[in-house]
Amino acid sequence: MNPPRIIVAGGGAAGFFASISAAESNPRAQVVLLEKTPHLLAKVRISGGGRCNVTHACFDPRELSTRYPRGGRALIGPLTRFGPTETINWFQSRGVKLKTESDGRIFPTTDSSQTIIDCLTQASQKANVKILPDHGVQSLQKSPDGGFTLRLTSGSTMESDRFLWAAGGCRPESHPCTHLGHTLSLPVPSLFTFHVDLPWLNELAGLSVDSAEVSVPETDLRESAPLLITHAGLSGPAILRLSAWGARPLHSLHYNFPLLIRWVPDSPEEIHRHIQIHRETIGAQMVLKSKGVNLPSRLWEKLALLAGITPEDRWSKLSRDSANRLVQVLTGTRLHVTGKSMNKEEFVTCGGIPLNEIDTKTMQSRLVPNLYFAGEALDIDGLTGGYNFQSAWTTGWIAGQSMATS
Repeated sequence: MNPPRIIVAGGGAAGFFASISAAESNPRAQVVLLEKTPHLLAKVRISGGGRCNVTHACFDPRELSTRYPRGGRALIGPLTRFGPTETINWFQSRGVKLKTESDGRIFPTTDSSQTIIDCLTQASQKANVKILPDHGVQSLQKSPDGGFTLRLTSGSTMESDRFLWAAGGCRPESHPCTHLGHTLSLPVPSLFTFHVDLPWLNELAGLSVDSAEVSVPETDLRESAPLLITHAGLSGPAILRLSAWGARPLHSLHYNFPLLIRWVPDSPEEIHRHIQIHRETIGAQMVLKSKGVNLPSRLWEKLALLAGITPEDRWSKLSRDSANRLVQVLTGTRLHVTGKSMNKEEFVTCGGIPLNEIDTKTMQSRLVPNLYFAGEALDIDGLTGGYNFQSAWTTGWIAGQSMATS
């Protein structure tokens, strides 16, 4: 029997992992990895601020699956087979030392994504994977023998027995697999920051709040997490999570929508009690210069001014109406979002091949034999924190194993 010809399209995390998995599982296989650009593992290089957040220290597959706004339920089985534990063991067995930070994110101890790139590159070379940059797939056709004929962007053709699509970013009309019967959930951005054009807010760039609640009125979108003020608007875990869960609703609003911010976890009644205590204990002090809640001083001052409090107002003379306005601002500041920017550490989209068209035990198409999918080609996306890389390792490893042994 001739050795299987396996072609993987997509030189990112999932494509590399699938190629290595297939080649190591079946040394007789002829494995070729195609990348349409000259740049291999480009997202690995820039992820995590150049440190590469390899995975997350969440080792229960069901709990881990809740970190994926789309595709989490379907990932439970695959994560049981190859989850964070297996990922850690895979890299450490190849000489990569990893560390877990306080928030659960896992990085190489070198704090350099180059460590991960070098590991994947060396593993692929050792497994005899043939890597071809500047080779994109223009079209894909079924062959009479059950394999595929690939027409490349260079004009040449290649033949394969099994084909894995591990690239993202395509629209339905340009996706090589849609004319074979697959559908495509239109990719839209996930994990992005919010533009808010308010001078008083933009002047506070760099300030953060430990626990704020952000919500979009007339939707179910609501998140509580640290919030970061930027020169252009808002970022931080609260915003990134909200953008991930709300990727499609916010896209339908054209990234132009109202946003409510609850700056403090205290209830209105608790804030009123704080105000009364300040009236009685530091009544002679200026409201703007003596915080009533746990917020950065500059932010407190801006919010108090927004509530109509003047620089001359003292706690002892603060009127009931002024106190009510202050409580309203602290628990429900209404801003307007006018656009988005990609989070500098994440380039994630939601969308891709629907999971009901995939057998997640093998990552093989349910519609086309010998056709496989992994990574961002699938309609799976996670929150920031290493979850997207974990789904790439998981689906890539399973696809590679399946192609090598089927």
